[in-house]
Amino acid sequence: MFKSLKSQSTSLILRGLLAIAVGIIALAWPKVTVLALVIVFAVYVFIAAGLEAARAFSSRKAGPVFGHLLLGLVDLAAGVVALVWPGPTALVLVLIVGIWAIIAGIAEIAAAFGEGEAAGTRAAFIFAGLISIAFGVVLCARPGMGAIALALVFGLFNLIAGIWMIVQGIELRRTGKTLDSAFPEKQPA
Repeated sequence: MFKSLKSQSTSLILRGLLAIAVGIIALAWPKVTVLALVIVFAVYVFIAAGLEAARAFSSRKAGPVFGHLLLGLVDLAAGVVALVWPGPTALVLVLIVGIWAIIAGIAEIAAAFGEGEAAGTRAAFIFAGLISIAFGVVLCARPGMGAIALALVFGLFNLIAGIWMIVQGIELRRTGKTLDSAFPEKQPA
């Protein structure tokens, strides 16, 4: 009766095991992880270049064609640069994450002063914003070390998320068994 819970729990457990494996790899080889993220970025921009070219040739007007082709060429150049110079690309990606963290931290602090926020919520927003800003400043100040730190944080996140998924999968499987015993299927007569 509750077979979908079993397949969902199996999916969670398998995803958890995969996340743990990725986490261990990221923690064991952070430099390889940074290189892999640069390669994933390159693949992403190559796909984006292809999609921009497709959009360019599907447009009926000359203006959008030129714009989409130009964006496609920029994407293609970014992918080539990422593959030819992975070190500088990793540093630029770290700087982008650092700037994003600073902007997100400022936004969180601003959100703390929104109308109707409780004191605890306000304090949590401010605390999270300050941590985000500090993280961004550290990344921008030391992007080389920041790349390794991001790889290590990525690894730790995957370990924690993987363990959490496995625990949730086991709990979901137990819930399914409990429901199956509480509501047995009626056998046809």
